[in-house]
Amino acid sequence: MSVFAGGCDLEAAEDVCSGDGIPRADVVDLIAALVEKSILSREDQGGVVRYRLLESIRQYGRERLAEAGQTARFRRRHRDYYGRLAAEARVRLFGPDQIAWLDRLQVEHTNLRTALDYCLSAPGEAGAALRIGADLLYHWITSFYLAEGRRWMDRALALDTGADEVRARALWSSSWLAIIQGDLDGAAAMLEESRAIGERLGCGEVLGYVALYSGMIAMFRQDADAAIGLYEEAVERHIAAGDPVGHALALIRLSLAHSFLGDAALAVSIGEQGVAVCEAHGEGWHRAYALMALGVEVWRQGDAARATAMEQESLRFNRSLDDPLGLGVNLEVLAWLAATGDQYARAARLLGIAHSVWKAVGAVLSGYGHLVRYHDVCVDDTRRALGEQVFHKEFECGAGLSGEDGLAYALNEAASADTGERDAEEPSPLTPRETQIARLVAEGASNKKIAATLVISQRTVEGHIEHIMNKLGFNSRVQIAGWIHDRGRATGTGPGG
Repeated sequence: MSVFAGGCDLEAAEDVCSGDGIPRADVVDLIAALVEKSILSREDQGGVVRYRLLESIRQYGRERLAEAGQTARFRRRHRDYYGRLAAEARVRLFGPDQIAWLDRLQVEHTNLRTALDYCLSAPGEAGAALRIGADLLYHWITSFYLAEGRRWMDRALALDTGADEVRARALWSSSWLAIIQGDLDGAAAMLEESRAIGERLGCGEVLGYVALYSGMIAMFRQDADAAIGLYEEAVERHIAAGDPVGHALALIRLSLAHSFLGDAALAVSIGEQGVAVCEAHGEGWHRAYALMALGVEVWRQGDAARATAMEQESLRFNRSLDDPLGLGVNLEVLAWLAATGDQYARAARLLGIAHSVWKAVGAVLSGYGHLVRYHDVCVDDTRRALGEQVFHKEFECGAGLSGEDGLAYALNEAASADTGERDAEEPSPLTPRETQIARLVAEGASNKKIAATLVISQRTVEGHIEHIMNKLGFNSRVQIAGWIHDRGRATGTGPGG
């Protein structure tokens, strides 16, 4: 069990620990005995039971495993299990189980990290790191592990230089992370190598994604005509390959490109096609981005009410995933809508809320650089309408809101968001969302109740609690509650802030 990081569920324990005299069916009884002896702790996370070793016991277990000469064998079995998990998540990504799988990857983040570390430290295993890293592309993006994901991919690409389809997929996957980070030159170089491999192998899927991400780079550089040609190539290749993920992505970007050129009819038609592809598969995340793209064009056509409804629907879904990139774009478009409707104070406050998101992301409209012109016009118009002093006040009010209060304000859900007051706390290692969840834990709320209160999935709650424990060095909810109460005494507030 010492090969697991951050705990595991029964399925993982059965897969990794059985064999050599331990039948799979006996694992559950062995785990129960370890729990009874307090060697393993048992935690119920949203209906899924997970087991965790205290770090001191885990270290002891590692030493015993090393003495037995079994470390490499069980780390490889651990890697294989989480490699299969990542591969299945990629297959199941575009469909109704999307949120559950993304949440599961979030909960297993430390184990996935451990699996990648094994691949890059053991001779001849770098190819497996390329596969796992590419399979986790949407995990790196939706959980915003962009820098970490790219570090893993860069290390694997440097170690495994074979010109096969796995490397080609890793290259175009890593290029998207680079594009979001604003490293266009790095992304272009990876796409060029991926294209060469794809052409040599005759792999339409690889060439489709190369065209898609090359189109994104062209749009960043304001070359909409070139981007449209590349997006159209991507659409054709993904239809031929039967890949709805690439098809939906290409339609979303193609809709935005036609909107950029002022071709309203095509922008709407293609955007609606993108929504239809997503809905045909019961998919939510790409649909949220398709609605965002449609909302931009509907706003440009003057239908503010419909555009607002689209952006808010998209925002609600992106909130359920805690996807900062999606949240940031939605907040931006809502600010533009407010300014267009002469709601300049609201626009300034929404710009402030978005600013906090972009600060965490690292760039305004990261991944959607061609939309910056709308941002700049909104800022100029709002500042001119309000005057510098009022604009600054409203902007800072929005920037000062907690993440949840900012989203509530954007969705017109809570009057409390208008106060713009921050919790008077000492600096915390936790993010605003993690602090909010820690407080609910201190109040005795179950994962199910926390999920219902915050309108997020239980898997997302589990992932946040995992992060909280890792950051604070804790291994139980009781310790989290004690930490919150200690902070409350220090600042004169209770668990609820």
